[in-house]
Amino acid sequence: MLVGGGHSHVAVLRRFGMRPLAGVRLTLVSPDIHTPYSGMLPGFVAGHYGFDDIHIDLARLARFAGARLFLDEVTGIDPDARLVRCAGRPAVPYDLLSVNAGSTPNTAGVAGAAEHAVPVKPIAGFASRWAALLERARAHAGLRIGVVGGGAGGVELMLALAHRLRGGGHAFDLVTRDSEVLTGHGSGAARRLRRRLEAAGVCVHTGFRVAEVGPGSLRDGSGASLALDEILWATEAAAPPWLRDSGLAVDAQGFLRVDDCLRSTSHGTVFGAGDAAASVTHPRPKSGVFAVRQGRPLARNLRRAALGRGLRPFAPQRRFLSLISTGPRHAVAARGGWSLEGRWAWRWKDRIDRRFMRRFDDLPAMAEAPVRLPAGLDGAEAVEAARAASMRCGGCGAKVAAAVVERVLAGLNGKRRADVVIGLDRPDDAAVVAVPPGMVLVQSVDGFRALVDDPYLFGKIAAHHCLNDIYAMGAEPQTAQAIATVPFGPDRKVEDTLRQLLTGAGEVLREAGAELVGGHSGEGAELALGFAVNGLADRARLLRKSGLRPGQRLILTKALGTGALFAAHMRGRARGRWIAGALASMLTSNRAAAACFLRHGAGACTDVTGFGLAGHLAEMLGPEEIGAVLEAGAVPALAGARESLAAGIESSLQAGNAARGRAAADLDGIDADDPRVRLLFDPQTAGGLLAGVPAERSEACLAELRALGYGDCAAIGSVTPRPPGARPMSVRP
Repeated sequence: MLVGGGHSHVAVLRRFGMRPLAGVRLTLVSPDIHTPYSGMLPGFVAGHYGFDDIHIDLARLARFAGARLFLDEVTGIDPDARLVRCAGRPAVPYDLLSVNAGSTPNTAGVAGAAEHAVPVKPIAGFASRWAALLERARAHAGLRIGVVGGGAGGVELMLALAHRLRGGGHAFDLVTRDSEVLTGHGSGAARRLRRRLEAAGVCVHTGFRVAEVGPGSLRDGSGASLALDEILWATEAAAPPWLRDSGLAVDAQGFLRVDDCLRSTSHGTVFGAGDAAASVTHPRPKSGVFAVRQGRPLARNLRRAALGRGLRPFAPQRRFLSLISTGPRHAVAARGGWSLEGRWAWRWKDRIDRRFMRRFDDLPAMAEAPVRLPAGLDGAEAVEAARAASMRCGGCGAKVAAAVVERVLAGLNGKRRADVVIGLDRPDDAAVVAVPPGMVLVQSVDGFRALVDDPYLFGKIAAHHCLNDIYAMGAEPQTAQAIATVPFGPDRKVEDTLRQLLTGAGEVLREAGAELVGGHSGEGAELALGFAVNGLADRARLLRKSGLRPGQRLILTKALGTGALFAAHMRGRARGRWIAGALASMLTSNRAAAACFLRHGAGACTDVTGFGLAGHLAEMLGPEEIGAVLEAGAVPALAGARESLAAGIESSLQAGNAARGRAAADLDGIDADDPRVRLLFDPQTAGGLLAGVPAERSEACLAELRALGYGDCAAIGSVTPRPPGARPMSVRP
């Protein structure tokens, strides 16, 4: 398990992607789907680079490496139980752990710094904070902007700010507790950069030990104050606070103590690199230069540890070249007491940085991967597991062990619904539920194989997807039974996968008011999950697919494009933020939307799933004498969906959907290959609801949907009479 997507870990992922190791499963836990390259951050602030230029796409890299990506924040580690605790999911077990979680701003002992300063670290979150500051600086002239920190990072950031915001009448202040800037570098480089600060109009405050940060001011220990409109914090790094509480050996500052093999000095199954680690034998300053160089030896020793082989020591370089940008396309080059500067130095730095980034953008073709076996096996166990793979039983002999299932279910359910007669307290052959008087039972079943490598996240998506049929009929979920397929492996691995899977699903079901009342689990080649779901509805208020009438507006609650996006993801062609957007959409419940449609008099409703928008609308129109006009330009698309379709990347179900949909649709002024048309046939997972709402109620319905959090909802067309012999749908631009 890799905690953090830092410079060392991205190198580990790339190397394991190029040379996969049978019997080993990689899991990356990161709060962000993109990781920034710190060396290019000043250039980003100065305006020389865009977001994609300086960020490594962890979703794409993890896919290349065959690694599971868990988007979550680590809150603690239990090295004795070998568990990683996260903010938003069950604890995750590991066999080998590596920590490259970066650092946090060192605001310890400085009152108000956490509340009133903009931290540069962790860098992954700085892009959004910088965007807000930039917008304010452009809207208001004459701001006074300060940076706290006189090291290379603070000086580079200050010069980048002064360059980007020049001409806005702003004032710039650099604050350092030291007697001079860049005290860790040679005097020649410090003098050159001091001159650049003066030329940029930056006021440097040396010997200023910040004791308190207020809303618009800094105060030092002697009581002197400095008024500032914006305060950026770029001081020395601090360790993630959970490391100190983990029971792992840490230094006086709380950083993980590692030996010359990058292994924890207290726990042999834990490794560390980058800013989060402190080498006992080779202490070095916190710098991306060293984190990048640690990637190769870390990958090598993780591989050797997994194979039960001896580790190899690593000695980092003592001296290194610093290329410090000065705002414009100019830089200072320094090594030891030697320094030079010029535009050539910036071009040199730019060439080095772009070459590093290309390693993760232009990923090499993958070698043929070996059979992926369960994680946590040594060499002998891997061989034995490979033999056992061909001997696995089928039929009921492929069920997950009863003890495993019982342990997982024991922590999931607590009886809450009085109408569940049998199915919660103890196992039985079937669940028994009561139907209250005046209500009808609505039943549905659905399921599919995993489209993400995170079982917890997949459990949530599958539950949302399967509940949508209940919501589309205006019912409230009552109970669900799971049908889960888990890849074979040692019981402890199967148990963890099943626990993650059903915990995620259980959270969604409980939020929906439904109880998990059993189901079936079995082993298979890949992870899959489905649910048989029951719901209760008032017979008089049922929504059905039929019921559209001329004059109604067609309203869609979610954007389309999950099919194309995950096809692109499988090919390594999707940007991580596109996948993050698709996941956020799939994890949005349609429960509130269904209730909103009922309040606004919806005449018919369905959920948009595998047959795509056009296919499901065709089912709603049926053989009746009604038709629909779709406005292709009004159909909301997930970020990256149209780009993927335009590049010819589409789901395997797309062609069948298109053949069926085009037979039911006339294209009026728009080409069949237009991505807006192709989007109509894209199969959806956990997609939105499509409903026909009276035209006079449509705007109020849309306003309420947006207030409920359905920001992509849209009116996408109208229901019309269908002339004899005409096709059901007409698609216009």
